[in-house]
Amino acid sequence: MIEPSKQLPMAGEVFSVEGCTAFLIPPAQTAVSNEMPWVWYAPTLPNLPGTEEQWMFQKFSDAGIAVAGIDVGESYGSPKGRAAFTALYNELVLKRGLSKRPCLLARSRGGLMLYNWAVEHPASVACVAGIYPVCNLASYPGIKRAYGAYDMTEAQLNAALSEHNPIDRLAPLAKAHVPIYHIHGDSDTVAPLENNSGVLAQRYKKLGGAITLNVVKGQGHNHWQGWFQSQELVAFVIAHARPNPGKQPRSSHSAAPSS
Repeated sequence: MIEPSKQLPMAGEVFSVEGCTAFLIPPAQTAVSNEMPWVWYAPTLPNLPGTEEQWMFQKFSDAGIAVAGIDVGESYGSPKGRAAFTALYNELVLKRGLSKRPCLLARSRGGLMLYNWAVEHPASVACVAGIYPVCNLASYPGIKRAYGAYDMTEAQLNAALSEHNPIDRLAPLAKAHVPIYHIHGDSDTVAPLENNSGVLAQRYKKLGGAITLNVVKGQGHNHWQGWFQSQELVAFVIAHARPNPGKQPRSSHSAAPSS
């Protein structure tokens, strides 16, 4: 059996979960009395997370927060990808003692992956943060590119789109009072603001959800340093990863999610 390998922006462990390559970057310090808080990053692909994420990962580490992820390929938030996400969650929470309520950090198409998992396990989510996240399958990658990952025909995915499209599935997160923070550029041509973070923010607010949308003028889907060194995003994640330092997590979220 070939051991999984991956180049990480910081020192961490690389391991396999149900045949998928996963990683865990432990924090610089941990609170012995608490379950370890963690950030769930997506998409984990051969080149992601990249060196551009190192600054924020270091901030999380310094705050006693781990970072983890799993490579489910170009799943676009499909049921198969969601099942692998649940396997990672169970590995980290049940076997390794990490917090039952991670903070989700979605970069680009990681939004499709994390949101589609989150809406099915809202009690297991502390918050969602996004860096120009894709939230709309019809916007990116488009049904013509996505249907194969869903093991459907193009017509089948079109007919079932509302069952798999994050912007149509937000009610459980709003009901669970999951806070959201997005940073997105108004010049994004890959994941246009209005069709992704824009429409998600409008719909989440209508559902009574709390969301902050930070629109950056003149920026698109790129490697601008401001995306990855956002003090506001990092502060949001840290605040929700460790909302009550020194206290035990709430018992109402003690059960692991089902597949």
